[in-house]
Amino acid sequence: MNFLKIYFGFILAILCNTIIAQDSIPKANLQIVSYVESVIGKKVDRGECWDLANEALKLVKGKWDYQFKYGKLLDPNKDVIFPGDIIQFKNVKVITKSADGRETKTETMLQHTAIVYKVHEKGDYELAHQNTAFSGRKVGTSRLVLKNIKRGKIWIYRPIVED
Repeated sequence: MNFLKIYFGFILAILCNTIIAQDSIPKANLQIVSYVESVIGKKVDRGECWDLANEALKLVKGKWDYQFKYGKLLDPNKDVIFPGDIIQFKNVKVITKSADGRETKTETMLQHTAIVYKVHEKGDYELAHQNTAFSGRKVGTSRLVLKNIKRGKIWIYRPIVED
């Protein structure tokens, strides 16, 4: 009986945290995710990686420096990362192993911009981006697990909207 109470208490806590987390996603982030969903498989502007972020930020009247700072800088170790946040990569190398451990995939991003499309769990994101080896100049999605980054630097930004 105690086991069942603990089990159901645990399940309830997970469900409540999920609902609260979804409710706390900033409105601009939700609008960015909706925009991303509308352009998956399409070329945005010239098809450059940052064009996707630029168009999404224009839609929500987001402020950014037109270099590579897309809003409020976040720390993925301390801050909650939401869908709609923007990631900037610099000289990043990601190595991912297959589930059976037999194959590895190496991806490099010298200077690249992506939007967090989904958050699977802390440090595990589905990204939307374009100008990639797998989707070309069209918007596609791929998985990024932060622990698989072997070198380089990432910055994650929360969009800041104009009043």
